Amino acid sequence: MLIPCLNSEKEKEHMGNFLRIKDVMKKTGIAKSTIWLWVSESKFPKPIKLSPRITIWEEEKISAWMKERL
Repeated sequence: MLIPCLNSEKEKEHMGNFLRIKDVMKKTGIAKSTIWLWVSESKFPKPIKLSPRITIWEEEKISAWMKERL
């Protein structure tokens, strides 16, 4: 499988940052169990599953979700 090469800074910026569960917990102040409950209830952004043991969230989506709650 080929992974596209990001040549320009603009392409790199478009990718955004990704957060693991501990980063999401730290950024939001929400417990892991609550995050997963809210994901299952569609009250929190859905994560991206990279592998059976690796799940990430787009930081931009977490930030947007937090701004909606203020």
